[in-house]
Amino acid sequence: MDVMAGHEKTHALLLENIHPDAVSRLQAAGCVVETVSSALDEDELIERIPGVHLLGVRSKTQVTARVLEAGSDLLGVGAFCIGTDQIDLAAAARAGVAAFNAPFSNTRSVVELALAEIIMLARRAMEKNTAMHAGIVGYGNIGTQLSVLAEALGMRVYFYDSADKLALGNAKRCDTLDELLEVAETITLHVDGRLGNSGFFGEEQFARMRPRSLFLNLSRGFVIDYPALRRHLESGHIAGAAIDVFPKEPKGRGDEFQSELRGLPNVILTPHIGGSTEEAQADIGGFVANKLAQYASEGNTTLSVNLPTIALPQSPNTRRIAHVHHNTPGVLAQVNSILAEHSVNIEGQLLATRGEYGYLLTDVGVDYPEDVLARLRAMEQSIRLRVLS
Repeated sequence: MDVMAGHEKTHALLLENIHPDAVSRLQAAGCVVETVSSALDEDELIERIPGVHLLGVRSKTQVTARVLEAGSDLLGVGAFCIGTDQIDLAAAARAGVAAFNAPFSNTRSVVELALAEIIMLARRAMEKNTAMHAGIVGYGNIGTQLSVLAEALGMRVYFYDSADKLALGNAKRCDTLDELLEVAETITLHVDGRLGNSGFFGEEQFARMRPRSLFLNLSRGFVIDYPALRRHLESGHIAGAAIDVFPKEPKGRGDEFQSELRGLPNVILTPHIGGSTEEAQADIGGFVANKLAQYASEGNTTLSVNLPTIALPQSPNTRRIAHVHHNTPGVLAQVNSILAEHSVNIEGQLLATRGEYGYLLTDVGVDYPEDVLARLRAMEQSIRLRVLS
């Protein structure tokens, strides 16, 4: 638990060459910003995290429970990408650390690369082939956009998703993944990074694909069995593949890239650049940095992926008490009872809960006894307490 006054300097650490727009936004909010161009491993990050209030990462840096434990000053973590599986969200919530991402900012960029690679493979720009139809696994933000653009290029689109999704255009929903594999000549994966998707697409699925079909993965490296993919590429059962993500990726430029797929002439390998257009990265930089800055200065958690979502306009001439706590009955009554006992007037207040956790913003007058904060911190349910001017 901590108390951080709003006038103190907020220190931000941005890793993995995050776009300069993020730096500008955080500096405009009064943050001191340090940038690192590469990813950091767990021990390196543990060494750097003390004194850091806001941490920004992309997909290669793992924000583990050990990192969060070492980051006693940490308030928020920003994933400057779509996925958040690189952050231990449960451990962050237990520590009262808010996590944010950019769920929509680079979907178009991933779609552009997927379409370009489908065309390259189907036309055999490496080996000259033509006809193609698209089959999509995962019909979320990326999959649906890809469906619309693929259809505009004249493709027949089939999709499979574990959730019930509305088909766009003339896309046809398949009831099972096996059904999709039987009809599609191109399979492209767009599934999220939850642990349950590990090994989602392996030997059985590759064997069920149509002979001489194409395969793309621009989602997460650990969702497919790469040795199995290599075997089917070498046998000719799969005509070509385009892969943008891998189980082990280099932390930065100059580090050796290792993969079972190196050296295969019918494979396009790209270094996790699906969302790396200039436009997408600028949008992500501003979007996530804005969420982190708002949380640090105002306590607002709009679009947080692990804490309750709250946005409360602050009343003038007040101080804001931001209170992350365990979600048990009676917390609000207990907080307000403590404030009433000390004759503290509440100017504005908002509470939200999410699973095991609750988050309460309370605006009070600027003058109150220090014992108020001590009493609030001492509550059995309290996880983290901040005071913002």
